Amino acid sequence: MFIDRTKIHVSGGHGGNGVTAFRREKFVPRGGPSGGDGGRGGDVWIVADASLNTLLHLRYNPEHVAGRGMHGEGSNRSGREGQDAIVRVPVGTQIFDSGTNELLRDFDDDASRWLAARGGRGGFGNAHFATSTNRAPRYHQEGSPGEEFELQLELKLLADVGLVGFPNAGKSTFISTISAARPKIADYPFTTLEPHLGVVDLGDFRTFVVADIPGLIEGAHEGHGLGDRFLRHVERTKLLLHLVDVSSSSGRDPVSDYEVINRELAAYDLRLGSREQFVVATKIDALDEADGLRNLQERAGQDARPFFAISSVTGVGVRELITAIGRELDQIRGSSVHRQTREPGEQLLLGSGNSRF
Repeated sequence: MFIDRTKIHVSGGHGGNGVTAFRREKFVPRGGPSGGDGGRGGDVWIVADASLNTLLHLRYNPEHVAGRGMHGEGSNRSGREGQDAIVRVPVGTQIFDSGTNELLRDFDDDASRWLAARGGRGGFGNAHFATSTNRAPRYHQEGSPGEEFELQLELKLLADVGLVGFPNAGKSTFISTISAARPKIADYPFTTLEPHLGVVDLGDFRTFVVADIPGLIEGAHEGHGLGDRFLRHVERTKLLLHLVDVSSSSGRDPVSDYEVINRELAAYDLRLGSREQFVVATKIDALDEADGLRNLQERAGQDARPFFAISSVTGVGVRELITAIGRELDQIRGSSVHRQTREPGEQLLLGSGNSRF
């Protein structure tokens, strides 16, 4: 089951108490205080793990509590520190404060760590309070509780290319043709109910990742159909493939479908609406009249967007499209590296530290 939203409760371990104790040894008539300090409570760390692709394991395990520190003992022995709790999340997970909805951390790198809740401080034993004027203190300090937080986790899949379009536009068939992904494929709307990732091999050890999300319909930003909640999985993509069904059996106007989806993208996020986009006419093997295909090509030309016509079933045009995608991604990555080289002083505000403080 694909779960991309869940809440968890994290709690640092309670610090151990100090202890009041005195030395009782033969030939040491005034042994003095010997109460040790309590151990510090464990911390809760959230760690990105590239082997995970869903938050399902956290949906049914929402409580994460670190180990408490042990109490101090006599003979100036300090208590053992509590064990840290490790919460593993997929790369692409965002952490929000469930109360204020403030973004606390964005995990966009594998193995990155973030301190979610600190453990409590251990209390001092009475040996800690001994002074020249108070040589036998008969009191100690209690340990402090660990931090507790309610966190909202949201997963944004990391992919190079995102597939968008109406339901039944051929997105799942396309991703199953170009990669090893095997989403459910059927001849009815909303066959795809959850996002899928596929890795495409370009040869020479070059690959890119494609994300297939459930189809959009008009009014998706208002919650129609499956809504636009899955669009966040293509927010970080470098390139969008806008698949439009031009087959005669669909009974739809390709130009109208193209414009509706672009309006929904812009309504969700203006940056996503202006993202680099390839317009792809699908199911040309079932095309009886060329008017729809020609009109869609002209409309894409008005927006200065590259146009491709393919059939995922017969393979017509697929190789040319994959080659163009690889070339476009190389250019985007190259320009990104160039910008980073020109502006070395720029730093990301999110994810630069390991703590919420």
